[in-house]
Amino acid sequence: MRLICGDCLEVLPNLDVASVDVIVTSPPYNIGLGYEAYDDRLDEAAYLNWMVDVATALRRVMQPGASFFLNISGSSTRPWLPFELIVRLRSLFVLQNHITWIKSITAGDDTVGHFKPVSGQRFLHHAHEHIFHLTLSGNVKLNRLAIGVPYKDKSNIARRGHASDLRCRGNTWFIPYDTIQRKAQKFNHPGTFPIDLPRWCIRLHGTTNAVVLDPFMGTGTTMVAAQLEACTGVGIDVDPAYVEIAHARLAQAGQAA
Repeated sequence: MRLICGDCLEVLPNLDVASVDVIVTSPPYNIGLGYEAYDDRLDEAAYLNWMVDVATALRRVMQPGASFFLNISGSSTRPWLPFELIVRLRSLFVLQNHITWIKSITAGDDTVGHFKPVSGQRFLHHAHEHIFHLTLSGNVKLNRLAIGVPYKDKSNIARRGHASDLRCRGNTWFIPYDTIQRKAQKFNHPGTFPIDLPRWCIRLHGTTNAVVLDPFMGTGTTMVAAQLEACTGVGIDVDPAYVEIAHARLAQAGQAA
């Protein structure tokens, strides 16, 4: 794994052209989260321009058949931001899939996952985020059954001529957070995602020994996922404290494996 401390706009031009198979990243959402080395309160136009610059730099390093999984969300008071961004990226990529990451869900009287408290009476609980699957052509073949699920009706296996008891998971992914009691359990980072999210993205893309890039690595969740999936990783983050944590997490994950 190669972990780089620096601004991704300064680092990405130094990576080889067409050298990356999979990008999985969750950039700052510009909703005022408490990062140590980054101001998450840019003017919206400036934020969108910055993200287009980052996406342009990412396009350069992508293999022709690469996948770019962009996890992003708005907020209750700024709901348009993800859609504004993805429209701006239309000139650079094809939106091949739009995945909804469901963080918590209620079915009947049963609730599953983490429900972050919402103050006031205007907004519903924010229970999902977006994962935009971007490619250069729109024709990237995926290994859908790598994250497949068993059939409920087993008669469909033979009746529809399937080779195994697996079907495509679809574009709604329920991945709850692990329950935590303290911010330190998230490595003091305000915007982590569960490790299954990048693992599923890597598996879905389906390239063996893939080169996986995260230009907003944070505390290294995508890098740990890449290591667990026997891939090579390149992680970039502007905060040296997060890079240090990422190194420690990779070491710990390697020992656990």
